[in-house]
Amino acid sequence: MNLNQCLIIVDVQNDFLSHGALAVPNGEEVIAPINDIVDLFDTVVYTQDWHPENHISFASNHSDRKILDVIELDYGTQVLWPNHCVENTKGAELASNLKIASKAHFVKKGIHSQIDSYSGFLEADRKTSTGLAEWLKARGIKQVFICGLATDFCVSWTALDAKNLGFDVLVIEDACRGLDINDSIKQEKLKWQANGIKVTSTEKLPHIA
Repeated sequence: MNLNQCLIIVDVQNDFLSHGALAVPNGEEVIAPINDIVDLFDTVVYTQDWHPENHISFASNHSDRKILDVIELDYGTQVLWPNHCVENTKGAELASNLKIASKAHFVKKGIHSQIDSYSGFLEADRKTSTGLAEWLKARGIKQVFICGLATDFCVSWTALDAKNLGFDVLVIEDACRGLDINDSIKQEKLKWQANGIKVTSTEKLPHIA
């Protein structure tokens, strides 16, 4: 891979794996293919959900609501989730067998109690930046490869924001797994197609220059 390319590994955290608080079906299956490609890239970013206990996206913080209810907030529609990836807990840690690049950059998102964040670039109010875009552009990154969890939420939001921010974007499909709520994976893939986001696989990466 060349110096203007970056791998973004989205939310491969304990709470999104089997037996986690918000388990993505077969989520642990992304670890092996990700580990196989980490060393192909000079720039590798790891995103992590990093929520305070009183986070607005937690159903437990809404007395009259349950998990997967949808509510309207100042910034738009919000799905209510089980408590997950609470800051400084085991569930928020990256998977123990996930390979960490030697020059890894880490982005914590969803850190503000009143704003959720699926994307590694912008929080759900679509105004609050994580600083990732600026960090990448300062290093001359033009093309990003995105993988991780979950395909239809944090991976997709990160991919769409990356495209809107001017990056060429490829999603590494075999290194992603999704929740697939109400056919949501198909819906997100249609958005990728409409926005010029390409799909690739780990086996093709060594041949992409």
